[in-house]
Amino acid sequence: MLLGEILRVALTALRVNKLRSLLTMLGIVIGVAAVIAMVALGRGAQRAVNERIAALGTTLLTVIPGQVFTGGIASSTDRAPLYVSDADALEREGTLFAAVEPEMTRQLQVQYQGTNTSTQIIGTTPNYLDVRKYTIESGRMFTAADNDGRKRYAVLGATTADNLNPGAGSALLGKNVRIRGIQFEVIGILAPKGGATGFNDPDDQVIIPLNTARFRVFDTKYLRSINVLARSESMIPQTMTEIERIMRRRHRIPPGRPDDFDIRNQADFLNAFQQTTQVFGVLLAGIATVSLLVGGIGIMNIMLVSVTERTREVGIRKALGATRFNILLQFLIEAVVLCLLGGIIGIVLGAGGASVLRYGMHWNTDVSLASIVLAFFFSALVGVIFGVWPARRAATLDPIVALRYE
Repeated sequence: MLLGEILRVALTALRVNKLRSLLTMLGIVIGVAAVIAMVALGRGAQRAVNERIAALGTTLLTVIPGQVFTGGIASSTDRAPLYVSDADALEREGTLFAAVEPEMTRQLQVQYQGTNTSTQIIGTTPNYLDVRKYTIESGRMFTAADNDGRKRYAVLGATTADNLNPGAGSALLGKNVRIRGIQFEVIGILAPKGGATGFNDPDDQVIIPLNTARFRVFDTKYLRSINVLARSESMIPQTMTEIERIMRRRHRIPPGRPDDFDIRNQADFLNAFQQTTQVFGVLLAGIATVSLLVGGIGIMNIMLVSVTERTREVGIRKALGATRFNILLQFLIEAVVLCLLGGIIGIVLGAGGASVLRYGMHWNTDVSLASIVLAFFFSALVGVIFGVWPARRAATLDPIVALRYE
């Protein structure tokens, strides 16, 4: 039998049993679609993390309160405080810093007319925009004089503005909002930064002057963190060393004693998140791959049933001169075609599902060409692997026994 005739006979056999062929492909369709969708979710999460870290700046260092050590034992609850004077000392004594920006934060209710929303209130200095890589969309940022004068000025994040005045957040410019019952004038609205996750939205915040937050809103002298901007990525180790030197002297920590503060590097965050999302992506892809294997086993079972049903047909073909190779190739082609068709349908469904998640539910997904090609060839491989045994069984049938089969 010629290859073209073998292919035609195989496709005819699949077309005659349309429902059985469709049900046989279902496992491969689900498996391929799941692989593409799951890999897209993993890649999307990793890309979102990378963009978020890049938006913060790879040279950003964050000093946060560390554990308190008593008698050489770290306290599990107490944290050593950070003060505004610590930030002042870093700015005054540091020689390698591009900027120093202290922060104190609270989650509070913000009210505008009859609307209120719970958001993060950040008390900080005017260089917050430069350090955190934000830009003003309308209005202005408060100044150092506003901070010194404890002005009741507020700069709203894009999400917060939209929550307070849906559809017309920019109209809040020049209006008054209430934070903890205190009236603040909105002097600026930030441009949206994006990169929101289920746990944090960088555009859902209100920025107020540090001294206003310290004395009028929070009534505290403790900072949540101090952000320090290194001059370049290559200078991060020296910058961290200088921060440690100044902070240890400020906190009067004797030699040999551990720091009562921590210095976080954005590169460390990036590496940790990348490793986590990679493991997450591999796990999802592994779970989806099981679906492909289950689909392959289903194809093998159906092909074995097909061989049994078509035993007499195999006998007739052998009697007419078909060789073992011809019979083997015919049934193998049927299995591979089933898998390839299932793979194509699965690719369309998987990519379409990822797009629905991205644009309909606003999830971070990223369909890669590599995952599509891999899923397609893997589906073909499944067809070959799980089609060989049924094809070999058909090829080895004795023609006399096959012709007598009822």
